[in-house]
Amino acid sequence: MVVLGIDPGITHLGLGVVEVEPKGTLKARLLHGEVVRTSHKEPAQERVGRIHARVKEALARFHPEALAVEEQFFYRQNELAYRVGWALGAVLVAAFEAGVPVYAYGPMQVKQALAGHGHAGKEEVALMVRGILGLKEAPKPSHLADALAIALTHAFYTRLGAGKPL
Repeated sequence: MVVLGIDPGITHLGLGVVEVEPKGTLKARLLHGEVVRTSHKEPAQERVGRIHARVKEALARFHPEALAVEEQFFYRQNELAYRVGWALGAVLVAAFEAGVPVYAYGPMQVKQALAGHGHAGKEEVALMVRGILGLKEAPKPSHLADALAIALTHAFYTRLGAGKPL
């Protein structure tokens, strides 16, 4: 199973593609990883357009069976939520155009799936990603590690028959 994981953000969007063995232990291999960067100095349509283009390219190149995104919680950060929504919209349109279903998982679900408990820190999750993917070191920056963690989380929940469609 090939999964594209997205850590949504308008300034830094993590994008990771993994291929997961269909049965047995959760073993996977890294196919691609990047962070799409945009500047607050650019017009909104350019930022959103670049994100859409990069996600669309990844979908066309790797043909994932699913796209998984991290659910975002902003509480009182309305402006940030608004801008991250631009990035998420670009991702959703690209997935729609490619005919790829989208799934969403919250931070607690990611921590439980990869570390076995919901109180894991970012470093612990990144180390689990490193181990599952057989990498020499934990993926960096954190946006990439998060995107890969989301993709692996989707694979884990799919094996349990508990994928969470957006």
